[in-house]
Order: sequence, then structure tokens, then C-alpha cells
Amino acid sequence: MAKRSNGTSEYLENIPDIKFTNLFINGEFVDSISGKTFETVDPRTGEVITLVAEGDKEDVDLAVKAARKAFDHGTWPRMSGFERGRIMNKFADLIDQNLEELAALDTIDGGKLFSLGKESDIPSASRMLRYYAGAADKIHGETLKLSMEFQGYTLLEPVGVVGLIIPWNFPSLMFFIKAAPALAAGCTMVLKPAEQTPLSALFYAHLAKQAGIPDGVLNVINGFGSTAGAAISSHMDIDKVSFTGSTEVGRLIMQAAATSNLKQVSLELGGKSPLIIFDDADVDKAVELALLAVLYNKGEICCAGSRVYVQEGIYEEFEKKIAEKAKSWVVGDPFDPHVQQGPQVDKDQFEKILYYIEQGKKEGGTLLTGGKALNKKGYYIEPTIFTDVKEEMLVVSDEIFGPVMSLMKFKTVEEAIERANNTKYGLAAGIVTKDLNVANTVSRSIRAGTIWINCYFALDRGCPFGGYKMSGFGKDKGMKALYKFLQVKSVVTPIYNSPWL
Repeated sequence: MAKRSNGTSEYLENIPDIKFTNLFINGEFVDSISGKTFETVDPRTGEVITLVAEGDKEDVDLAVKAARKAFDHGTWPRMSGFERGRIMNKFADLIDQNLEELAALDTIDGGKLFSLGKESDIPSASRMLRYYAGAADKIHGETLKLSMEFQGYTLLEPVGVVGLIIPWNFPSLMFFIKAAPALAAGCTMVLKPAEQTPLSALFYAHLAKQAGIPDGVLNVINGFGSTAGAAISSHMDIDKVSFTGSTEVGRLIMQAAATSNLKQVSLELGGKSPLIIFDDADVDKAVELALLAVLYNKGEICCAGSRVYVQEGIYEEFEKKIAEKAKSWVVGDPFDPHVQQGPQVDKDQFEKILYYIEQGKKEGGTLLTGGKALNKKGYYIEPTIFTDVKEEMLVVSDEIFGPVMSLMKFKTVEEAIERANNTKYGLAAGIVTKDLNVANTVSRSIRAGTIWINCYFALDRGCPFGGYKMSGFGKDKGMKALYKFLQVKSVVTPIYNSPWL
């Protein structure tokens, strides 16, 4: 059984006051038109934190109208890239100044570790802003060499009004993975946070106003996917949608885009990523990497290494050591600095994970560790490792989005490649080996958007991230993400009596 931390009562001083619960449209916090609200819940206890305004189609229409006015007639797309970058850097400064409060909001709203929020999530959000602030004045086209008597060049222009729909597992970081390149490009936007985790998004809207981002440029609509999300995806005056979430919802967004105004779409979707550990690996380091790959952020991460393949020469040693490590993993209140895993984000996700664990047992898998909810308030699940599983089992094939690992044995490099690719997803993969030739062969053979060699979750703002196959298309992060929010325009003029073309 996983170790437990104490209860939540000793961490009451960490809970922030909730300052913002309304929609943010055209630079102001406003009630929803319907007046409806919904509950946002603390997964540590299952208790309601506060009521948040529930946006719907009519609210999205208002936000899009504000964003369209700001794009067509406002200063943001027309100011210099340097000036946009200056305001974005001020925005980042304000995030740094409010770091603890923002981290605490993501902890009570999403069950994320408070310590990691302070050390990683919130600093990474401000650094993402600074990265794209630095790129804002480096957007340019190219001079073309044409075959006839014409002079040609290209312009890179902002796409326009964009819809950004973000998930609940990294509420702060995902806000800026989407918004920062869009801001740098000169776009205006309507952003919908996940209904499970709206609180930090509203705080960021407040800071954007303080930083000097003009009214209408950044609008935040709380609400549900089936209403607010659907309205964004099908809106005739939104030029692009960027979405991170499930493959099932990604399909719906593509359909809505196709049947409305053929808006551009980029999707970062699900994953069932393999981690392949070869005989020459340092077993202790490989065990640590494998646990990190599936338990980081309580397994609620799209590129989790939830399918672990270990070569037969070290399999038995690996299995014994990872079981020992998993049983000592500390699960409990995410404000406790000694805790390694907090609660799942909400009751639905909690029950979904437990369902898959039961399916794994029914289909013949063996529980090496875990397999149960912790007997306490909130949505806590033990780190769970299955052995004796096969690719056709649901616990191996489906994205679970929780602390559940499928541990399997393989013999040859060729077998490992074939089994790693035996999935509808292609988001990421990990390779652990000291053999450069093996690393090169396997990394080029696996159909996935990111390959980590002797590391995992080496996610960097300068490195493009996105999937193959049903893990979506289009890249987040790096300069590739900036170009998603830009359009190429070709400009051609005749050349008369030129001594050369």
C-alpha cells in the first residue's frame, strides 16, 4: 500500500481567497447572460470551493464580438512586435509577483502539488510568456526568387480571432502554451478553461488587464465543453481553434470547424506512450524514470509513460525494485511538502480510473501494487502497477489518465518497436539504453511526436510538442507554435527593365 500523509486541516492557511469567479469579456469581469453558475470542487475533500459564472453561446458571442473589434480596429495587432513583447514581459512580471497565490489556486482546484506549482508550473508559465515576448519582434517573411519578371516577398500576418480550449491537468501552463504565441503573433482570443479548473485562468485575465493588454484581446469564458466549447468551435467569426484534450472531443471540434466556417484547427490529444528499457540500462535509474513517467502529476498527463516494456534480461530485477518504490510513494494532501501524489482532479476522473483498474483485473492482469482508492476524503488512488497484461487489454490500449502502469517483458529490439507502435496514439515515447545505435534505431522507428532518450518529461518551451496519428496535429511550444497563429501572404509586383531577375 502507498504511504499516506496527514489530513488537510493543518494546511488551511495555504488556501487563498477566491477573488475572481465571473466571465472576463472586453476587459471586465461580468456575470453570464443567463445568470447561471456552476460549482468548482476541491478534489482534496470533494467539497465545493465556490460558484463560478457559467458561460454559454450568448456569452461566447459577446466575447468574440469584443475580440473581433480588438483585432479589426484595435492596437494589439498594429503595434510593433517590440511593444507587444514589452507588455507580455510585464504580464510575466505580475505572474512572478503572485506565484504562491496562483500555485495555491491550482492546488485547491486541480489537486496539483503546491510545491511543484511554486517550483515548476507557475514559473514555467511566466517563462513561456517571456519566450514568446522575445519572438514577437522577430516575425518576418522572406524575399522570393521568382522565375519571371516579378518581384515577390511574403508577409506573416496574424490569423485573427482564435479560440483556445485548454485542459484541467496543467491549468496555468496550458493557458500560456496557447495564449503566449497567439499574443506574440498579434491575435485576439477567447479562451475557455476546463470546467474543473477555472480559477487560475480568471486570475490571469486580471493580471493581463493590469499588464496593459488592451480590452478585448484576451477574453476568458468559464463553462462546459458541450455548450461554451461547442460555441467556440462552431463560431462563424473565429478564425482558428487550438485545443488540448481528449481524442473524442478533438473529433467534435474538427466536425464543428468543418461545418461552420472551415476555421483552422490544431489538436493536441490523447496518448498511451511506451517507455522501453533495454538490458544495458542502469536498473535503479530506470525504475526512478519509469515511476516518474506514470506518476508525475498523479498520472494526469497526456504523454505519461503508462506502457513500460522491459527487456527480459533485467525484467525480474526491475519488477522487484519498482514494486518496492511504488509502495513507498507518498499519496496525500498536495499542500504537504512530503507528498508525491495528490488527488485526482474530480469524482468523474477518480471513478474512471477505478473502472479501468477493475477491467484490468477482470481481463486477467495481475496487480503488482496498488489498485484501490485510499480510505479518506477526496479522490486519492494508490499507485497501481499491472503485470501479465497484453496489448489488447483495455488497461494497456486505452488512455486512463491516472497513476496506472502496465508492465511488460520483451526479447528483441524488433519486438519492442512493433509493440510500441501497436497503438492508435503517437504522442511520445521513452528509450532507456546505453547503446547509441539502439537509441537511434528505435527513436527513428517509433511513430510519435516526441522521443526521450534516457530521460522523460524533458519538456521545454523551445522544443515543439505534438502528436502523430490520433494524438492530433499541430505543434505547441517552440517557434512552430508561433507559426500556427500566423498566415503567409504572398505579394508580387512586376519588374520593368531590370538588369537581372
